[in-house]
Amino acid sequence: MTSSSMNMMGRITFYEERNFQGRSYECMSDCADMSSYLSRCHSCRVERGCFMVYDRTNYMGNQYFMRRGEYADYMSMMGMSDCIRSCRMIPMHRGSFRMRMYERENFQGQMHELTDDCDNIMDRYRMSNFMSCNVMDGHWLMYEQPSYRGRMMYMRPGEYRNFMNMGSSNMRFMSMRRISDSFY
Repeated sequence: MTSSSMNMMGRITFYEERNFQGRSYECMSDCADMSSYLSRCHSCRVERGCFMVYDRTNYMGNQYFMRRGEYADYMSMMGMSDCIRSCRMIPMHRGSFRMRMYERENFQGQMHELTDDCDNIMDRYRMSNFMSCNVMDGHWLMYEQPSYRGRMMYMRPGEYRNFMNMGSSNMRFMSMRRISDSFY
């Protein structure tokens, strides 16, 4: 692997204790189950790239976005338990961003196309919610509250026909943001 392709890869190190102490596990790609590497996780250091971390195995449960930086006690800072069980590297995307969001499941109902961040879908599109989307270009973070607050969900390119089938049955998306170069 060339040094330039290594620089494009992400690198995150998880630590069992606060302030980067205790056993550690370094990850440079997706990891569906970290429980065999660490019994708990109280701090992490993101050296390169961006990651989503999950409190359940197989990229399920609550999601948290981690960008380059040091998180000496991120568990209490984000109100998380100590059970990070999986992580997914978010690849850097260069180019356009495009997503179609639909009012109802299976791409039905009112549709709007996004190419930039939206801090409040109710204000911009007069939609109180949307239930499916097609991410055509780029990687996005969806938030349950306006102004990029609340719980979030990572959306990579693909079709999302029904958010309820994704474990977000009680979650409405009210704002969304592109994961762009500014995060790296």
